[in-house]
Amino acid sequence: MELKSKIFFIFLSILFFFNGFAREECTTAVVSGKATVDNAPILWKNRDTDHLFNKVVFVDEKPYCYTAIVNNDEISGRIVWSGLNEKGFAIMNSAAYNLPLKQGEMKDLEGIIMADALRKCASVDDFENFVRENLGESFGAQANFGVIDAYGNAALFEVHNHGYRRIDARDLPENYIVNTNFSRSGNEDEGFGYVRFMQVEKMFKAKKKLSHSYLLISVIRNIDNPLIPVLPIEKWRLLSNKRPYFVYTYDCIDRSFTASAFVVHGVKKGENPIYSTMWVALGEPLTTIAVPLWVCTKSVPYELRGGDKAPIAVEAMRLKKLLRPFKKGKMGEYLDLTKLDNKQHTGWLGILREKQGEILTKTALFLKTKPDCEKLKEFQEKIAKEVYEILKNINKREKK
Repeated sequence: MELKSKIFFIFLSILFFFNGFAREECTTAVVSGKATVDNAPILWKNRDTDHLFNKVVFVDEKPYCYTAIVNNDEISGRIVWSGLNEKGFAIMNSAAYNLPLKQGEMKDLEGIIMADALRKCASVDDFENFVRENLGESFGAQANFGVIDAYGNAALFEVHNHGYRRIDARDLPENYIVNTNFSRSGNEDEGFGYVRFMQVEKMFKAKKKLSHSYLLISVIRNIDNPLIPVLPIEKWRLLSNKRPYFVYTYDCIDRSFTASAFVVHGVKKGENPIYSTMWVALGEPLTTIAVPLWVCTKSVPYELRGGDKAPIAVEAMRLKKLLRPFKKGKMGEYLDLTKLDNKQHTGWLGILREKQGEILTKTALFLKTKPDCEKLKEFQEKIAKEVYEILKNINKREKK
């Protein structure tokens, strides 16, 4: 690591220490092209964190520039929580609480690690070299890192300060890897997120082949629990909006502290990496819609980055306050299903799913035209504005 980067790394580490640590518990997957409908890899993360307002930034770095999800108060783009770079290399993480961590060593620096990886790595193999070269007590890692690239690779790295394990998705029978907050190489039965893991596995096994559309429409918003039956989604429309119907979602994929969802639809080996698409849903997934982004535009629509808090994230939070009206203790984990669907047709879930499907279809058709970077920029800005207006209208409707 060059001297300038090392100094900046130390500065950010000190900043982390004095500002304390936020809860980070995420639900993720790394999907090989062997498991997808179009043979392109997919990377997914539902980010669970105390930093409920996220935004998206473009970082003009060398050798590689990148687009990433950050906390709303992080303007440097050197602490990121998932992202995609110009070479088609994408990365995300989930905390792994059953990996070793020695007392007194650096920890919780995964955001810095991912920003540095996006800047330096063009491939999954590059990331492995990056991890190997930086292992040590100051690395600050206790996490699962999911990565894909434009060469057809998709892998999970279970990393701690003094070692790592690489698992390639194509080497597993399913050709994908689901992960929550434990590592396969860590201490058995320790860590967290086993119920969420079971639910994602159930949803993935229900499909012969996976797609980014399935993730964005259904998986990121799911509130089923494999251990405790929840009212089936097709029966939500029978509920009355005159009487709340609460469900507890702490162990669900969509949770009260899910701040954003990130899905990268990669390219097949040999295709142009500029068409690797980073889909971002700011806010709790049940209150928002994902927007497609491309790094080569060297920009992010205002609705995803502007102001103290990104406009789309603000609108999603307004809906969230209707969906989860309780504030005391852990009561925020109770969600009112009647806000999502009911027999009076005032729920908004149908609107979100329909619009998400429409955007996915329009995007797929648009990409078939092989647009240049300027046209990609115009398209992502148009979609971001549409999403913002839809969320605003839902909010107004619910206030009446």
